[in-house]
Amino acid sequence: MRIVIAEDNTLLREGMVLLLTSNDHEVVATCAAGPEILPALREHRPDVAVLDVRLPPSFRDEGLRAALAARDEFPGLPILVLSQYVEQTYAAELLAGGARGVGYLLKDRVGRVEQFLEALERITSGGTALDPEVVTEILSRKAAERPLRGLTPREYEVLGMMAQGLANGAIAERMVITERAVSKHIRGVFDKLGLPPEGGDVHRRVLAVLAFLDGGRASTVSGP
Repeated sequence: MRIVIAEDNTLLREGMVLLLTSNDHEVVATCAAGPEILPALREHRPDVAVLDVRLPPSFRDEGLRAALAARDEFPGLPILVLSQYVEQTYAAELLAGGARGVGYLLKDRVGRVEQFLEALERITSGGTALDPEVVTEILSRKAAERPLRGLTPREYEVLGMMAQGLANGAIAERMVITERAVSKHIRGVFDKLGLPPEGGDVHRRVLAVLAFLDGGRASTVSGP
């Protein structure tokens, strides 16, 4: 795949370039600051963009704002956002609107080569990829509130793994249950969140993740 990278840390940026090129991907451009991102995307039209949240000049949310602008200008462009820390608000904003093909990982995950590459493959296929630490923090916070719309503990656990971007087979393996049982739990999640059948399973999975991030309001999110 053809990739644009935006990362101001030279060592991390060059490390990603080496990692990706050694795995038969092409890095068509690298950026070190927020204002460089959109021009690079316009010029190269990559298959996916990997963007740091905090970039020069202000080191606040330039990468996130560039990601949102890119999704408007290039609908459907897969984007993987990297962050040094768990920042749930950024993850929720990136996923808002029922967007497909988006991911949010902590930078530590880049060093875990297989997970990083799997996340890229997943979002380029239209799925989502949330860092397990982001999911863990959300689970902890929501456990103190109440499970979303009466989900059972098993359904809630499955929803958390869906938020990570895991497929049914991977969920079944982690939970030591059958894929059929996973499918049953996912149907329960969809039903209890009031997700319409229109748009297909992938779209409903993304809406379920939005509910997970935003307190159960997935049914109010418009589709693509």
